[in-house]
Amino acid sequence: MEHVDAVVVGSGFGGAVAAYRLAEAGLSVVVLERGRAYAPGDFPRGPAQLGRAFWDPAEGLYGMFDIWSFSDCDSVVASGLGGGSLVYANVMLRKDEDWFVHEQALPGGGYESWPVTRADLEPHYDAVERMIGVSPYPLSHAGFDDTLKTLAMRDAAAELGLDWRLPPLAVSFAPSPGAQPCQDVPVADPAYGNLHGVPRRTCRLCGECDLGCNEGAKNSLDHTYLSAARHHGADLRTLHEVRRIGPRVGGGYDVQYVEHMPRGDEADSDADGPPRWTGPHTISCDRLVLAAGTYGTSYLLLKNRAAFPGLSGTLGTRFCGNGDMLAFLLQATDRSRTRPIRASRGPVITSAIRLDDGADGRGAYIEDGGYPEFVDYLVEGADMRPGRVARFLLRRLRNILTHDANLSAEFADLIGRGDLSGTSLPLLGMGRDVPDGRLRLRDGRLDVDWTAESSEDYYERLRAIMRRIGDVLGAEYADSPPWWRKRVMTVHPLGGAPMGRHPGEGVCDAYGEVFGFPGLYVADGAALPGPVGANPSLTIAALADRMSTRILEARASVAAPVARAEAVRTSAVPPVAVGPEVVPEVVPVGAAAGAVPVAAQEARETMGAPETQAGAAAQAGGGAQAGGGAQAAVSGGRPLTARPGDEPSVFEGRTSLWFVEEMRGLLMPGPPRSPGQRGGAGGCPIAFRLTITIDDIDRFLTEPEHEGRAEGWIEADICGGRRPIARGSFNLFVPGETSGQRRMCYRLHFWDADDRPRTLAGHKEIQPGAPTRLWLDTSTLHARLLEGHVEEDGDEDAAVVATGTLRILPSDLVRMLTTFRTAGPDGAAAVTRFCRFFLGELWEVYGPG
Repeated sequence: MEHVDAVVVGSGFGGAVAAYRLAEAGLSVVVLERGRAYAPGDFPRGPAQLGRAFWDPAEGLYGMFDIWSFSDCDSVVASGLGGGSLVYANVMLRKDEDWFVHEQALPGGGYESWPVTRADLEPHYDAVERMIGVSPYPLSHAGFDDTLKTLAMRDAAAELGLDWRLPPLAVSFAPSPGAQPCQDVPVADPAYGNLHGVPRRTCRLCGECDLGCNEGAKNSLDHTYLSAARHHGADLRTLHEVRRIGPRVGGGYDVQYVEHMPRGDEADSDADGPPRWTGPHTISCDRLVLAAGTYGTSYLLLKNRAAFPGLSGTLGTRFCGNGDMLAFLLQATDRSRTRPIRASRGPVITSAIRLDDGADGRGAYIEDGGYPEFVDYLVEGADMRPGRVARFLLRRLRNILTHDANLSAEFADLIGRGDLSGTSLPLLGMGRDVPDGRLRLRDGRLDVDWTAESSEDYYERLRAIMRRIGDVLGAEYADSPPWWRKRVMTVHPLGGAPMGRHPGEGVCDAYGEVFGFPGLYVADGAALPGPVGANPSLTIAALADRMSTRILEARASVAAPVARAEAVRTSAVPPVAVGPEVVPEVVPVGAAAGAVPVAAQEARETMGAPETQAGAAAQAGGGAQAGGGAQAAVSGGRPLTARPGDEPSVFEGRTSLWFVEEMRGLLMPGPPRSPGQRGGAGGCPIAFRLTITIDDIDRFLTEPEHEGRAEGWIEADICGGRRPIARGSFNLFVPGETSGQRRMCYRLHFWDADDRPRTLAGHKEIQPGAPTRLWLDTSTLHARLLEGHVEEDGDEDAAVVATGTLRILPSDLVRMLTTFRTAGPDGAAAVTRFCRFFLGELWEVYGPG
């Protein structure tokens, strides 16, 4: 089983920060992100693309926008590498100091209490702002100073005596820090590079922030924290959905996930058919950081609650929508009443008005909104009243009768002057609503019990101020359609696993660590015990930065005594010589069998064997992973090192053994060449990292196939980069084609980046000869890359994509010997039996006689 220091579930503001901080400190980090990676230019724009930009894998949709509709509220969240930063409106405001309340009573009972203060977060706010790169909208600079919606908000605030400001935005208005703002020029990459490898350009004021920035002007997490995390070795795995989590016997956590294989995202591709995925795959870790968003993290904890006995009863509580409210000002003009407001010019948000807290302390912000320019056509089309259409038809009839073939004026009148689209200004409100909602499971699906009723005073006050702003701008106020039924539409869902001072108050402590489960952390909006009030992104990131500092400080505090104890332990164990290097003797782990964690047991019952799944939507569960093509994974530059593992959750009642093997080599395209043929220079590099698992050592030794499972990944440019093994097998010392010959056989099924099934079939030839051949024979794998998922008896008929040779280096062998682990009774005896079998077979082949 693969084991790393830390697994981070999700790549939003909490997960990205944690991944970077932990990887920078030298920990092995794997990020499991359910969505796909979006480089500049990949975000959908046309009708065909936008029609498939939503997240519903059961219906073949793998886009960014995940829309939820509960009984009394609706919500939109994101799916993709970078989480909500891909589609948010860039605002990075700090939570007001007075809003870090302590035991503030709620209208319906209970209280809101924050176990952290503004002072606790100040250094982390600073760190996040520096890393992401924030700056206010450059309203005073040429090219930006004529943004009418910004000027209109400023003027309205001045007339009403309101507190107007230009908030920090995570947008590149200048090509580099300190440079003059300039539109649509190249942005300089930071020292850690950019994981997409695609050039970025400064903001061109197109208003498309909420659809994803195709210019790369947004300083979203994929361009900042995640690129830096990858630079430091973090393994970023897209299309990976976590299904199960649970504690491991002896410490740490198991994470079960699937990788989805979308059938196609383009309008002209065949996206029909049931959803497909590989897995379940399992990875274990010492630290598990849940950062899948408020809904994702809460759902995982609720679904796997049986695996976490003693988890706080506050799980699911303190849900709120951060006071979100959307309204519109129609027919708005600037203060002079002479110029219409063009909301499509500029970033989505440029300015904010801070409302005072009032008697109940529930203040708010009102921010100007925007939308892409192409939305103007939709607005005007919706506003095409019957009178305009009738007038067009009458004039067209007159033209026919008078033989006037020129229709220019008629079409101009039909389209109109853009009065509605050019004068409509969205207003975005957010603030301190009442966090008295509850997340729960209903028939296995996530549900929310929350209404706007207890926050009605807050919402009415917010709407009243919006109306007054509209009056100043000569505009007609209009609520968003959901509010007609008093439904809240939120893009900032918070709560569900709130932090607190003790388990009676929260699921996790002030650093995000779950009470009673060391090493399990919540690092997203689920951890917030109430509304941020301002846009929550910066506060979530700052809390994750503070959490990461705590993790690293705790790690450093135990590193020295652990190192001393390890030195004493190692000195007492005789070394074993392996070639030119010496390593400590391998000591099996997990000598006694323990109970299987509940989550793992349920996973086996519900998800079946670790092979390719092509099941119905019901088996797919509540979600799947998005992505396609070459964007299927974005991996770190450093191979994962083998880590000690405790008893894996997939074994029970048997003595099991596993180890990790890495090999690398070259593949040449095409079928094998005859001995007389000369190949071209070079070849395609290939490598794999496999965890070889023998579920039952006694059965393995007695059955002639000597078969084990192979899990992990294969990496080759010819396959589109790193690809997970969907199903793999390993056979040790099976009879070869000639007398006395043995073979070690490998068969790895996977899909390449173009969603084509592939098989890597290989074998090591162990044949009688001089003992000097032992190293060469046991370290050389002769491999063929085949089309399709080919079983052993189909190799001869399969089309050959490439052939080549992989080898294990002496350093890899040394590392492999340190990865041997056992689980179950008599672990040490199991290793002894395995070694006796292995050495005995080699003696049979290479020994005298």
